[in-house]
Order: sequence, then structure tokens, then C-alpha cells
Amino acid sequence: QLQLVESGGGLVQPGGSLRLSCAASGFRLDYFAIGWFRQAPGKEREGVSCISGPGGWTNYADSVKGRFAISRDNAKNTVSLQMNSLKPEDTARYYCAAFPLLTMCPMAPGPYNYWGQGTQVTVSS
Repeated sequence: QLQLVESGGGLVQPGGSLRLSCAASGFRLDYFAIGWFRQAPGKEREGVSCISGPGGWTNYADSVKGRFAISRDNAKNTVSLQMNSLKPEDTARYYCAAFPLLTMCPMAPGPYNYWGQGTQVTVSS
């Protein structure tokens, strides 16, 4: 019933850009806090960025501040993550997740109810 699908991943050289998209079916994303998470081999899943239901609250991991930007497109029922100045250490599988909270968003993965299957981002020369 409630599904999230990520897209936009791929192979990019250091310094390049990618735009990830999280699309929802079965519910309206604007009623949920949305988080982007990533997991590299041998590492724990970590929060990258999140946005509150109305979009008034955003948060970013220190490692991506100034390089990544999260945004909503309510008409398309999607949330995007624009990633610029990519580094090899950004290489990971990226997941979006939804949580029914409007006023803020958690960066920890535990509270999120719905998850996509992920999209691979590889930054390499």
C-alpha cells in the first residue's frame, strides 16, 4: 500500500553532481517527514539529510553541509536530494524513508516507518 522508490543514482567522478528523487505511492509525502540515509559496505546506515512535513525544517549531516540540498515537489509527490561536489567518501547506497512527523525530522533511521529499496551512488575516477 505504502511504497517509496528512489531513483537518480549512478557513477560520477569526484566533483560531479547527482540529483536523487524519492517518489511515493499510497500516501502524500507532504504529510511526512522525509529522511535520506546512506550505507556503505562495512559501515552503519547514517542520516544524510531530512525535511519536515511542511518543509520548514531541514537538517544535514556535517559531512554534506554546503554540498547537498533537500527539497520537496508536492505536485509530483516527491522529495529530492541535490548532491554537488561529490567525494569518493559519498559512495554508498542511498535510501529515502518517511515518518509521520510534521514539525521536525529525525536524523536517526530508527523512527522511520517506510523505506525504499535504495539507489547506488558511486563516486570514483
